Formats: sequence, structure tokens, C-alpha cells
Amino acid sequence: MVGAMEYDLFVIGGGSGGVRAARIAAGLGARVGIAERRFWGGTCVNIGCVPKKLMAQGAELGAALTEAGGFGWQVRGKGHDFGAMMAAIGAETQRLSGLYRGILEGAGVTMMEGSARLTGAHTVAVNGAEIGARHIFLAVGGVPVRPEFPGAALCAVSDDVFTLRDLPRRVAILGSGYIAVEFACIFAGLGAAVDLIFRQPLPLRGFDGELREALAAALPALGVRLHAGRMIASVETAGAARAVTLSDGTGMVADFVLLATGRMAAAGGLGLEAAGVALSPSGAIAVDEGLRTSVPSINAIGDAVDQVNLTPVAIAHGHVLAERLFGEGRRDWNFRDIPSAVFCSPPIATVGLTEEQAVARGETEVFVGRFTPLKHRISGRAGRQAVVKLVVDASDGRVLGAHMLGEDAPEIVQGLAVAITAGATKRDFDRTIGIHPTAAEEFVTLRQMTRRVGRHAATS
Repeated sequence: MVGAMEYDLFVIGGGSGGVRAARIAAGLGARVGIAERRFWGGTCVNIGCVPKKLMAQGAELGAALTEAGGFGWQVRGKGHDFGAMMAAIGAETQRLSGLYRGILEGAGVTMMEGSARLTGAHTVAVNGAEIGARHIFLAVGGVPVRPEFPGAALCAVSDDVFTLRDLPRRVAILGSGYIAVEFACIFAGLGAAVDLIFRQPLPLRGFDGELREALAAALPALGVRLHAGRMIASVETAGAARAVTLSDGTGMVADFVLLATGRMAAAGGLGLEAAGVALSPSGAIAVDEGLRTSVPSINAIGDAVDQVNLTPVAIAHGHVLAERLFGEGRRDWNFRDIPSAVFCSPPIATVGLTEEQAVARGETEVFVGRFTPLKHRISGRAGRQAVVKLVVDASDGRVLGAHMLGEDAPEIVQGLAVAITAGATKRDFDRTIGIHPTAAEEFVTLRQMTRRVGRHAATS
């Protein structure tokens, strides 16, 4: 039966994870096919991390013009052409999408454009044609969640932001995860009036509590109004604008209402039932530790499994699976201490355990530093205090987590992720010479313990 199969591997989804899996498998000699229904490169390249970060960088440039005055620069004409920025970003995403096509073509992968669905454990239908495969990877990504309330259809989701050609002057955003917070900072940085509405007491649920508090204190200086403990009750048309009513009865008018309450696996229309692939309670594709679904010949990776929804994780999963099935499978990634960043203003970056997670495991030493970056001593820009934090196992001194809110945090914490993956201790940090003057050196000069917490610890 296997000899009659057209492919050794067929991948549904041409995003980062699916493309990596296809390329690695083809490089190991497998016959590989891949189908993509929308755009090569998936969410990250086209309507996610890449264009969103470019928008964030565009917003920060406006602040840089203001900061330049503190250094003696005479800057005039601060007008911003939102349409020109979005056109430039669109051109870059098209270039990157083309690179993904080139990667697949260069690897000898057969590419198909159109919707694909499972018809069995070893068969896929693409544009009506049935294809056989020894192994099938589901790398279909996720889609924005649209909560239900009167007028929800009048609101946008994150995908819609990248089709804007004019800057909305009044923006209401529902949500407090990284997507909501990033877009709140982007729109505010570009000059819009922004209201951020969220159910939790603080934004960024799941992140370290100390950084959440610091971000909540910094956002108003950027011009973001926080509405904690509230939800949107209804949205109505108000001419060309939208009248928004919150759960506490507060009303506001916005030109653009963005629903950013999370994403879910894009599992609909895949024919999972026909193949016998089970779903998790959250509606994602259920997998075991080896990313195998309930059908042995079918694996799933990335946002479709709704575990750690980060592009580098999807890429690593695709790489590991391809090598395991068609190579020697010796590559080892650390999926325990996964670094991540929120490109808000200022940005947040984190790796390893939060203080709350560490304390739940045992006695923990916490080291925290707060400072105003050197640049902002004379830039005049408010709300730019940085926070650096190390979470340490009190029993052996191993650094369990590193967290930072501040400019260049993602670049700095990426390096710390290597140290934590390698098992560095607080003593290793202490005996490392810093680079002066930098924000990064603060991590190796945290000499004074802020507190010791846990079952048997006395808080200092």
C-alpha cells in the first residue's frame, strides 16, 4: 500500500512550521507535497509578527523624533503618512512570502495552492483531487476569536488591521494579551486615542506579575487609557463611527473597534472526522508529547495544537518531526525554557519561570532592578522606567527565569535564554563582567536579593 502512495509526506499549511517540515523532509530524501490555501509564509509573515513589528517600529520612530529634541536636534514636520507605511510593509511581506515559495521550490517540494482536507488516514483532497501520503502533517495555524455580543460583527479582528490604509483616530481594543497590548501601543504611538478594555485586573495574563504591574503603569504615559475589569457589552453604528458600551455602562465612540481576545486552532473544514483525528476540549487538534494525533500517520504542529503559539516553536516542531520520520532524529530543542517577547512600548521579554510559577515549585529567591535608561535621563520622555528581574531556585542557585520590561528587552533576553538553557546559576551571572553603560549589564549587577519567597521563606 505504501508503494502506491504519491508522497512520503504531505503538509497541509504553508506557514513557518509547515514550510520548515517540508524543506527538512525533502532534504532527507522524502517525496514531499504541501498545500496552502491563502498565502505562503502563513500568519507570521503576512498578517502577524512581521508586519506587526514593522508597525511597532514605525510608531517608535515618531517618539524618537520627539526624544531627539532633548539631545539638541531641531526636528520639524512630524507628519506621518500611514498609507505609505502600510504600503511599504505590504511590499516587504510580499517579498518574504516569495522567499518561502523559493525555499520550497529549491528543496524540490511540490506546491499546491488551494484548500486541503483529510479524506482518510493516508489521503488528502486538494481542489477536488485525492492525494496519497505515508505521513500527513497538519500545520494549519490559528484564527482570531470573535466574542459574541450585540454588534460584534461591526468590529475588526487582528487580520483586518493590515488592510487599513488610513489611521483611525479613535481606537477601542478589547483584550489584554500580547496582540491587544501591541496594537494599543502601535495605534497610540502613531497618534490615535486608544482605549484598552479587558476583564483582568492587569494586562498580559500569564506573564510575571511584577512586569504586568510595570506595564500597566507605563501604558498611560503612551496615551493608552486602561479599562480594567470591564468588557464590551455592545457596539452600534454612530454615523461612520462606532458607539461602544462597556459592561459597567461606560460609553465611548471609536472609529475602529478591535477584538483581540485570543486565537483558536484553524481546525474547521479539515475533514478531521473523516480521518478519525480527535480534538482537545479547547477545539485544538489533540496531540501527544510526540505531536502525534489520534491517527498514527497524522501529526500536527504549531498553533493548530494550541500549546505554545510562537512561530519559532512551530518551526522547531516541524524540524524535529521531519528528522524523526526521515532522518536520524538527533536534534534536541529545549521546549521548557522558551523565550518570548511582547513588542509593546516599552517592550517586554521573558524566558523561563515567572515568580509565581517558581514559588509554586518551591523556595525562590527574587532579584529585581528598576532604573531609568541613560537616554531618557535627557530625552524628556515619560514612562520609560525599565525593570529587570531574575528568579532563582533557592536550593541550588539555578536561574529559573529572566524577565525584562524596557527598550531592547527582546534582544537582551534572547542571550539570557542561552544561559538559562545551559543551566546557569546566579553565581554565574554574578561573576560575569558587564558591558557599560548598557541596560543589559543590570542583569549581572543584581547583587541585593529583593525577597525570598516560598513555603519556608521569610519575605524580605
